[in-house]
Amino acid sequence: MLEVVILTVQIALLATAINFPVSLIIANYQDKLPSKFKFILDVFISLPLALPPVVTGYFLLVIFSPNGILGNLFFEIFGFDIVFTWFAAALASALVSFPLMVRPMMLSFSNIDSNLINAARSLGANKFQSFYKIKLNLALPGILAGVILGFTRSLGEFGATIMVAGNIPGKTQTLPLAIYTSVQVGDDSQVYLLVGLSIGLALMSLSVYNLILYRYKNSNKDI
Repeated sequence: MLEVVILTVQIALLATAINFPVSLIIANYQDKLPSKFKFILDVFISLPLALPPVVTGYFLLVIFSPNGILGNLFFEIFGFDIVFTWFAAALASALVSFPLMVRPMMLSFSNIDSNLINAARSLGANKFQSFYKIKLNLALPGILAGVILGFTRSLGEFGATIMVAGNIPGKTQTLPLAIYTSVQVGDDSQVYLLVGLSIGLALMSLSVYNLILYRYKNSNKDI
């Protein structure tokens, strides 16, 4: 049981780590894109939300299978297959949860007053300083929301994971897959326990987000 929880959290953390830098870059540079390219980017970002997760998983299975383009390249470099590993489960979770992470970040960055950035630059701040001291600080609530939403979505990923990583106990079986297996065999007590653990993990994640956001708002009031 503990092994399933640890694996689920491990996969969700890796998926979040994969998505975070990409989301941050897109959110920061979105306003510099031409409107046509921004529209296309918005469509592709939202695509994992519109597609059934099993379709997303099948897409990953084709790409990362031993005969796939990226799968073959990965095998040539590292010497092992990605599919049906916990790393494949993390990739599936990352792709499915990506829109939920990047959207709040994009919204927060787009609401930042450009005059504040221009004022900082006129006072001698370089691009990195204006990004780190102004943009990140103002966009922090959206960044935190994106991270927590992406993480919690990764905790509950099922369809894409079972397609590209399978349901292998001790290797790729996460909490949602363990719940599915327990339901299939009729083990109600196991189902109740696993469901309770899933709810507990989600509540803990949301509580951490609300606590950080509460302290952030209070610290800004004191300034």
